[in-house]
Amino acid sequence: MGLKGFVEGGIASIVAGASTHPLDLIKVRMQLQGESHLPNPSVQVLRPAVAVNSAAVGNVSISQAVSQPRVGPVSIGVRIVQSEGVAALFSGVSATILRQTLYSTTRMGLYDILKNKWTDNETGNLPLTSKILAGLIAGGVGAAVGNPADVAMVRMQADGRLPIDQRRNYKSVIDALGQMTKQEGIGSLWRGSALTVNRAMIVTASQLATYDQVKEMIIEKRVMADGIGTHVTASFAAGFVAAVASNPIDVIKTRVMNMKVAPGAEPPYSDALDCALKTVRAEGPMALYKGFIPTISRQGPFTVVLFVTLEQVRKLLKDF
Repeated sequence: MGLKGFVEGGIASIVAGASTHPLDLIKVRMQLQGESHLPNPSVQVLRPAVAVNSAAVGNVSISQAVSQPRVGPVSIGVRIVQSEGVAALFSGVSATILRQTLYSTTRMGLYDILKNKWTDNETGNLPLTSKILAGLIAGGVGAAVGNPADVAMVRMQADGRLPIDQRRNYKSVIDALGQMTKQEGIGSLWRGSALTVNRAMIVTASQLATYDQVKEMIIEKRVMADGIGTHVTASFAAGFVAAVASNPIDVIKTRVMNMKVAPGAEPPYSDALDCALKTVRAEGPMALYKGFIPTISRQGPFTVVLFVTLEQVRKLLKDF
Protein backbone atom coordinates (compact mmCIF):
# COMPACT_ATOMS: atom_id res chain seq x y z
CA MET A 1 0.00 0.00 0.00
CA GLY A 2 2.82 2.39 0.88
CA LEU A 3 4.80 1.76 -2.31
CA LYS A 4 1.66 2.14 -4.38
CA GLY A 5 1.18 5.67 -3.05
CA PHE A 6 4.68 6.63 -4.19
CA VAL A 7 4.07 5.25 -7.68
CA GLU A 8 0.69 6.98 -8.05
CA GLY A 9 2.01 10.29 -6.75
CA GLY A 10 5.15 10.09 -8.88
CA ILE A 11 3.29 9.50 -12.14
CA ALA A 12 0.81 12.31 -11.46
CA SER A 13 3.56 14.74 -10.41
CA ILE A 14 5.73 14.13 -13.48
CA VAL A 15 2.77 14.62 -15.84
CA ALA A 16 1.71 17.82 -14.04
CA GLY A 17 5.24 19.24 -13.79
CA ALA A 18 6.19 18.66 -17.42
CA SER A 19 2.89 19.97 -18.83
CA THR A 20 3.01 23.25 -16.85
CA HIS A 21 6.77 23.86 -17.12
CA PRO A 22 6.53 26.97 -19.37
CA LEU A 23 4.38 28.72 -16.75
CA ASP A 24 6.93 27.88 -14.07
CA LEU A 25 9.74 29.26 -16.23
CA ILE A 26 7.88 32.55 -16.72
CA LYS A 27 7.29 32.73 -12.95
CA VAL A 28 11.03 32.35 -12.27
CA ARG A 29 11.90 35.08 -14.79
CA MET A 30 9.38 37.42 -13.16
CA GLN A 31 10.72 36.75 -9.67
CA LEU A 32 14.21 37.75 -10.82
CA GLN A 33 13.06 41.07 -12.31
CA GLY A 34 14.70 44.06 -10.66
CA GLU A 35 17.27 41.91 -8.90
CA SER A 36 20.35 43.10 -10.79
CA HIS A 37 20.58 46.46 -8.98
CA LEU A 38 20.07 44.90 -5.56
CA PRO A 39 23.15 43.31 -4.06
CA ASN A 40 26.29 45.07 -5.33
CA PRO A 41 26.16 47.88 -7.88
CA SER A 42 29.84 47.24 -8.54
CA VAL A 43 29.09 43.80 -9.95
CA GLN A 44 25.74 44.64 -11.49
CA VAL A 45 24.67 42.78 -14.60
CA LEU A 46 23.67 45.11 -17.42
CA ARG A 47 20.99 44.29 -19.94
CA PRO A 48 21.90 44.92 -23.60
CA ALA A 49 19.64 48.00 -23.85
CA VAL A 50 21.27 49.55 -20.80
CA ALA A 51 24.77 48.72 -22.03
CA VAL A 52 24.11 50.46 -25.36
CA ASN A 53 22.85 53.57 -23.63
CA SER A 54 25.88 53.57 -21.34
CA ALA A 55 28.22 53.33 -24.30
CA ALA A 56 26.46 56.16 -26.11
CA VAL A 57 26.74 58.54 -23.19
CA GLY A 58 30.29 57.50 -22.53
CA ASN A 59 30.57 58.54 -18.91
CA VAL A 60 27.81 56.44 -17.42
CA SER A 61 29.14 54.16 -14.67
CA ILE A 62 27.75 50.75 -13.86
CA SER A 63 26.29 52.02 -10.61
CA GLN A 64 24.19 54.57 -12.55
CA ALA A 65 22.50 51.96 -14.71
CA VAL A 66 18.75 51.86 -14.60
CA SER A 67 16.90 48.59 -14.75
CA GLN A 68 14.36 47.93 -17.45
CA PRO A 69 10.67 48.40 -16.64
CA ARG A 70 9.01 45.35 -15.17
CA VAL A 71 6.65 43.53 -17.47
CA GLY A 72 3.86 41.01 -17.05
CA PRO A 73 3.81 37.26 -17.67
CA VAL A 74 2.40 37.47 -21.21
CA SER A 75 5.04 40.00 -22.28
CA ILE A 76 7.79 37.91 -20.74
CA GLY A 77 6.51 34.81 -22.52
CA VAL A 78 6.43 36.65 -25.85
CA ARG A 79 9.95 38.03 -25.30
CA ILE A 80 11.29 34.58 -24.49
CA VAL A 81 9.83 33.16 -27.70
CA GLN A 82 11.08 36.11 -29.79
CA SER A 83 14.61 36.21 -28.40
CA GLU A 84 15.27 32.58 -27.50
CA GLY A 85 12.77 30.56 -29.52
CA VAL A 86 9.75 28.45 -28.58
CA ALA A 87 11.96 25.67 -27.24
CA ALA A 88 13.25 28.07 -24.57
CA LEU A 89 9.88 27.78 -22.80
CA PHE A 90 10.97 24.26 -21.90
CA SER A 91 14.47 25.21 -20.70
CA GLY A 92 15.23 23.06 -17.69
CA VAL A 93 12.39 20.60 -18.27
CA SER A 94 14.78 17.71 -17.64
CA ALA A 95 15.47 19.19 -14.20
CA THR A 96 11.74 19.56 -13.61
CA ILE A 97 11.18 15.88 -14.38
CA LEU A 98 14.02 14.86 -12.06
CA ARG A 99 12.71 17.20 -9.37
CA GLN A 100 9.22 15.75 -9.59
CA THR A 101 10.67 12.23 -9.55
CA LEU A 102 12.61 12.92 -6.35
CA TYR A 103 10.65 15.61 -4.52
CA SER A 104 7.02 15.08 -5.43
CA THR A 105 7.16 11.30 -5.50
CA THR A 106 8.55 11.36 -1.96
CA ARG A 107 6.10 13.91 -0.58
CA MET A 108 3.02 12.37 -2.20
CA GLY A 109 3.91 8.85 -1.12
CA LEU A 110 4.86 9.83 2.43
CA TYR A 111 1.73 11.96 2.83
CA ASP A 112 -0.37 9.00 1.72
CA ILE A 113 1.33 6.73 4.27
CA LEU A 114 0.87 9.19 7.15
CA LYS A 115 -2.73 9.91 6.17
CA ASN A 116 -3.63 6.22 6.12
CA LYS A 117 -1.82 5.60 9.39
CA TRP A 118 -3.51 8.47 11.25
CA THR A 119 -7.03 8.03 9.86
CA ASP A 120 -9.54 6.78 12.42
CA ASN A 121 -10.39 3.19 11.48
CA GLU A 122 -13.93 3.42 12.84
CA THR A 123 -15.05 6.76 11.38
CA GLY A 124 -12.66 6.94 8.45
CA ASN A 125 -12.03 10.61 9.30
CA LEU A 126 -8.77 12.50 9.61
CA PRO A 127 -8.81 15.95 11.27
CA LEU A 128 -7.58 18.92 9.22
CA THR A 129 -4.76 19.50 11.72
CA SER A 130 -3.48 15.96 11.13
CA LYS A 131 -3.62 16.47 7.37
CA ILE A 132 -1.60 19.68 7.73
CA LEU A 133 0.95 17.94 9.96
CA ALA A 134 1.27 15.08 7.48
CA GLY A 135 1.82 17.63 4.71
CA LEU A 136 4.48 19.48 6.69
CA ILE A 137 6.44 16.29 7.35
CA ALA A 138 6.08 14.90 3.83
CA GLY A 139 6.98 18.22 2.21
CA GLY A 140 10.10 18.69 4.33
CA VAL A 141 11.45 15.21 3.62
CA GLY A 142 10.66 15.47 -0.10
CA ALA A 143 12.39 18.85 -0.44
CA ALA A 144 15.57 17.61 1.25
CA VAL A 145 15.71 14.75 -1.26
CA GLY A 146 14.95 16.88 -4.32
CA ASN A 147 16.93 20.08 -3.61
CA PRO A 148 19.78 19.42 -6.12
CA ALA A 149 17.27 19.08 -8.96
CA ASP A 150 15.49 22.22 -7.71
CA VAL A 151 18.71 24.29 -7.88
CA ALA A 152 19.46 22.98 -11.37
CA MET A 153 15.91 23.73 -12.53
CA VAL A 154 15.99 27.35 -11.30
CA ARG A 155 19.37 28.00 -12.94
CA MET A 156 18.40 26.44 -16.25
CA GLN A 157 15.14 28.40 -16.33
CA ALA A 158 16.88 31.70 -15.49
CA ASP A 159 19.87 31.31 -17.81
CA GLY A 160 18.26 32.94 -20.82
CA ARG A 161 17.85 36.30 -19.05
CA LEU A 162 21.60 36.71 -18.59
CA PRO A 163 23.97 38.32 -21.14
CA ILE A 164 25.36 35.66 -23.49
CA ASP A 165 28.87 35.78 -22.02
CA GLN A 166 27.53 35.16 -18.50
CA ARG A 167 25.21 32.25 -19.21
CA ARG A 168 25.95 28.87 -17.67
CA ASN A 169 24.68 26.98 -20.74
CA TYR A 170 23.91 23.71 -18.98
CA LYS A 171 23.13 21.04 -21.55
CA SER A 172 20.93 18.95 -19.25
CA VAL A 173 20.15 18.44 -15.59
CA ILE A 174 22.99 15.92 -15.33
CA ASP A 175 25.40 18.43 -16.87
CA ALA A 176 24.13 21.13 -14.49
CA LEU A 177 24.65 18.96 -11.41
CA GLY A 178 28.11 17.94 -12.65
CA GLN A 179 29.25 21.50 -13.34
CA MET A 180 27.92 22.81 -10.03
CA THR A 181 29.73 20.07 -8.12
CA LYS A 182 32.98 20.64 -10.04
CA GLN A 183 33.00 24.45 -9.97
CA GLU A 184 31.25 25.30 -6.69
CA GLY A 185 31.54 22.16 -4.59
CA ILE A 186 28.95 19.56 -3.68
CA GLY A 187 27.46 21.94 -1.11
CA SER A 188 26.09 24.09 -3.96
CA LEU A 189 23.60 21.32 -4.71
CA TRP A 190 21.90 22.13 -1.43
CA ARG A 191 22.09 25.91 -1.77
CA GLY A 192 18.89 27.40 -0.45
CA SER A 193 17.86 24.04 1.01
CA ALA A 194 16.44 25.64 4.15
CA LEU A 195 14.18 27.77 1.96
CA THR A 196 13.30 24.79 -0.22
CA VAL A 197 12.31 22.74 2.81
CA ASN A 198 10.26 25.59 4.32
CA ARG A 199 8.49 26.26 1.03
CA ALA A 200 7.84 22.57 0.41
CA MET A 201 6.38 22.14 3.88
CA ILE A 202 4.03 25.09 3.32
CA VAL A 203 3.07 24.04 -0.22
CA THR A 204 2.49 20.39 0.65
CA ALA A 205 0.54 21.13 3.83
CA SER A 206 -1.66 23.75 2.16
CA GLN A 207 -2.06 21.94 -1.18
CA LEU A 208 -2.70 18.34 -0.11
CA ALA A 209 -4.62 19.17 3.07
CA THR A 210 -6.83 21.70 1.26
CA TYR A 211 -7.56 19.27 -1.57
CA ASP A 212 -8.56 16.46 0.79
CA GLN A 213 -10.60 18.77 3.01
CA VAL A 214 -12.50 20.51 0.20
CA LYS A 215 -13.10 17.20 -1.58
CA GLU A 216 -14.53 15.66 1.59
CA MET A 217 -16.76 18.71 2.22
CA ILE A 218 -18.16 18.66 -1.32
CA ILE A 219 -18.96 14.95 -1.13
CA GLU A 220 -20.35 15.04 2.43
CA LYS A 221 -22.64 17.99 1.67
CA ARG A 222 -23.68 16.30 -1.58
CA VAL A 223 -22.81 19.32 -3.68
CA MET A 224 -21.29 16.97 -6.25
CA ALA A 225 -20.45 13.29 -6.48
CA ASP A 226 -16.90 11.94 -6.29
CA GLY A 227 -15.98 12.66 -9.91
CA ILE A 228 -14.06 15.00 -12.21
CA GLY A 229 -16.11 18.06 -11.17
CA THR A 230 -15.28 17.54 -7.50
CA HIS A 231 -11.62 16.86 -8.25
CA VAL A 232 -11.24 20.00 -10.38
CA THR A 233 -13.01 22.24 -7.84
CA ALA A 234 -10.96 20.93 -4.92
CA SER A 235 -7.79 21.24 -7.02
CA PHE A 236 -8.35 24.91 -7.83
CA ALA A 237 -8.97 25.68 -4.16
CA ALA A 238 -5.79 23.82 -3.20
CA GLY A 239 -3.75 25.60 -5.87
CA PHE A 240 -4.91 29.06 -4.77
CA VAL A 241 -4.20 28.44 -1.08
CA ALA A 242 -0.75 26.99 -1.87
CA ALA A 243 0.17 29.95 -4.13
CA VAL A 244 -0.79 32.58 -1.55
CA ALA A 245 1.02 30.80 1.26
CA SER A 246 4.24 29.99 -0.59
CA ASN A 247 4.96 32.88 -2.99
CA PRO A 248 7.12 35.03 -0.62
CA ILE A 249 9.38 32.08 0.22
CA ASP A 250 9.47 31.07 -3.44
CA VAL A 251 10.77 34.52 -4.48
CA ILE A 252 13.60 34.41 -1.93
CA LYS A 253 14.40 30.79 -2.77
CA THR A 254 14.66 31.59 -6.48
CA ARG A 255 17.03 34.50 -5.89
CA VAL A 256 19.28 32.65 -3.45
CA MET A 257 19.54 29.61 -5.73
CA ASN A 258 20.20 31.70 -8.84
CA MET A 259 22.86 34.04 -7.36
CA LYS A 260 26.20 33.89 -9.11
CA VAL A 261 29.25 34.25 -6.86
CA ALA A 262 32.50 35.31 -8.55
CA PRO A 263 35.70 33.74 -7.19
CA GLY A 264 36.92 35.80 -4.25
CA ALA A 265 33.89 38.08 -4.34
CA GLU A 266 31.32 38.53 -1.60
CA PRO A 267 28.03 36.68 -2.26
CA PRO A 268 25.11 38.98 -3.19
CA TYR A 269 23.14 37.49 -0.28
CA SER A 270 24.63 36.06 2.91
CA ASP A 271 21.50 34.05 3.71
CA ALA A 272 17.75 33.90 3.16
CA LEU A 273 16.97 36.65 5.68
CA ASP A 274 19.54 38.95 4.07
CA CYS A 275 17.97 38.30 0.67
CA ALA A 276 14.48 39.04 2.02
CA LEU A 277 15.60 42.29 3.67
CA LYS A 278 17.50 43.52 0.60
CA THR A 279 14.56 42.67 -1.64
CA VAL A 280 12.03 44.50 0.54
CA ARG A 281 14.29 47.54 1.06
CA ALA A 282 15.08 47.92 -2.63
CA GLU A 283 11.74 46.95 -4.16
CA GLY A 284 9.12 47.16 -1.43
CA PRO A 285 7.23 44.42 0.45
CA MET A 286 5.08 43.53 -2.54
CA ALA A 287 8.26 42.33 -4.27
CA LEU A 288 7.75 39.15 -2.25
CA TYR A 289 4.68 38.54 -4.41
CA LYS A 290 6.52 39.01 -7.69
CA GLY A 291 5.45 36.39 -10.15
CA PHE A 292 2.20 35.75 -8.27
CA ILE A 293 0.06 35.87 -11.42
CA PRO A 294 2.14 33.20 -13.20
CA THR A 295 2.44 31.36 -9.87
CA ILE A 296 -1.34 31.09 -9.49
CA SER A 297 -1.64 30.56 -13.26
CA ARG A 298 0.71 27.61 -12.89
CA GLN A 299 -0.52 26.36 -9.51
CA GLY A 300 -4.09 26.17 -10.83
CA PRO A 301 -3.38 24.01 -13.89
CA PHE A 302 -0.58 22.12 -12.11
CA THR A 303 -2.78 21.21 -9.17
CA VAL A 304 -5.71 20.26 -11.40
CA VAL A 305 -3.52 18.06 -13.61
CA LEU A 306 -1.82 16.62 -10.52
CA PHE A 307 -4.95 15.54 -8.67
CA VAL A 308 -7.08 14.60 -11.68
CA THR A 309 -4.23 12.45 -12.94
CA LEU A 310 -3.72 11.04 -9.45
CA GLU A 311 -7.38 10.05 -9.15
CA GLN A 312 -7.29 8.37 -12.56
CA VAL A 313 -4.05 6.52 -11.78
CA ARG A 314 -5.58 5.34 -8.50
CA LYS A 315 -8.50 3.87 -10.43
CA LEU A 316 -6.18 2.12 -12.87
CA LEU A 317 -4.03 0.68 -10.08
CA LYS A 318 -6.91 -0.10 -7.75
CA ASP A 319 -6.61 -3.85 -8.22
CA PHE A 320 -2.83 -3.96 -7.83
